[in-house]
Amino acid sequence: MTDEDALDFAIVVYREDDRWEAEMLPMGLTSDLRGLIHALRQTPSMGATIGLVAVGDDFFVALRVFGERVSVFLSDITASWDWPLAQQVLDYLDVPVPEEEELDSVLPAGDLSIFADLGLDEMELGALSGDLDLLPDEVLSSIAARLGFSQPFERAVDAAIG
Repeated sequence: MTDEDALDFAIVVYREDDRWEAEMLPMGLTSDLRGLIHALRQTPSMGATIGLVAVGDDFFVALRVFGERVSVFLSDITASWDWPLAQQVLDYLDVPVPEEEELDSVLPAGDLSIFADLGLDEMELGALSGDLDLLPDEVLSSIAARLGFSQPFERAVDAAIG
C-alpha cells in the first residue's frame, strides 16, 4: 500500500465573508509538503489559511499559512519511519528522524501553539495528538469543533472520502 492509497484526506480551511469555509485538496498534494504549502498560499482568505491532512490510522499534519509565515504541526514523529509526508515535515522543521529503538511512544513535532490564538492551547493540542484511542480523522474533527469550523470541515471530509 502506498501512502497515497492510505491517505484519508487533505482539507483547506479559510475565512471568507466572516465565516469559515473548507474544501478538499487534490490527493496528489498530500504527498508533497511544498506543494501543499503552495496550495494553501493560493487559497484566498481574510487571514491565515489552515491545512489539515489525516494519513491512514497513523498521524495527522496541521499547517497554518499567513503570507510568508508557515506553521507546521506533526502529530507523531515516528510516522516518519513509514510515511514520506511525515519525513518531509521533519525535514522542513529541521528535526532529525529518530531511530526506531529511540522511541516507544507518540511524540509530536512542530508548532504546538499553531492554533493558540483561535482557542486551542498547546497542552490541549498535545493531549489530543497523544490520545491513542482517537484516529487522526477524529482528532482533526475535534480540533475543527474547538476552532469553530466543524460543519464546513465535516462537509469537506465527506466530499473527500465519499
